[in-house]
Amino acid sequence: MKNTNLRCLGSAAMVLLCLSGGAIANEIKATANQAVNASFDIVETRITTANGMARFRMRVGRGAGEVRPAATGKFEGSDVHAYVWPTSLNSADVGFEKDQGIVALAATFHPDFDDASKRAKNATNRDRWHAHWVVLNEDKACPGGLKVKDIPAGATPKLPADWPGVPILIDSPEYKTEFKGDTVDVHVPLAQIGALATANFDGVTAGLKINANLHAPLLCVQNVFKIASGNLSLPGKVVPGN
Repeated sequence: MKNTNLRCLGSAAMVLLCLSGGAIANEIKATANQAVNASFDIVETRITTANGMARFRMRVGRGAGEVRPAATGKFEGSDVHAYVWPTSLNSADVGFEKDQGIVALAATFHPDFDDASKRAKNATNRDRWHAHWVVLNEDKACPGGLKVKDIPAGATPKLPADWPGVPILIDSPEYKTEFKGDTVDVHVPLAQIGALATANFDGVTAGLKINANLHAPLLCVQNVFKIASGNLSLPGKVVPGN
């Protein structure tokens, strides 16, 4: 699979620079690429709002969610597959301290560990695709240029109610996450994140990996399969829709 570097998202200043580089569209459409596995070959991504909900949607060539990482039998060194919507939201909008990095919603699958909310009715989520908010930071130690931000030992940052207890900036809300044919949908209540209604976004498919030594960076972006905009300029705009 093609590996694209994500360093354009390395800092808040860089994001603003990216945003200033082009016109804002509602959805993002991309040309199919035969070099990318069809399950990760983004052809369109959009976020629309209706009836108090935001629907994050991504369409791929075919078989959304059909390709999953192989189980290794252990947490360290295990793999994660993800359909990701990087956004212009501030980390404070989703329950973390402000200005912590790039806020993204991700639909993920990882067969070797569970990271459900401590409030979840079912603590097991390794057997299904499920949603997370994550905060991304640049880290040159990661092959894809980004990591989910680590929480240093002894630090006590502000964390959302559905933080699963792992030492990274991740949230595990129980959002409805659907895979059907070529489409991925995640449904987010707008009442929880009002700023989402005016956000910008992009779309990414990627593979992540847990550090084999369980040291920071704990969760790296390992491979980027495709970026909807081609350059992570966040050209999409959340709009009212059906």
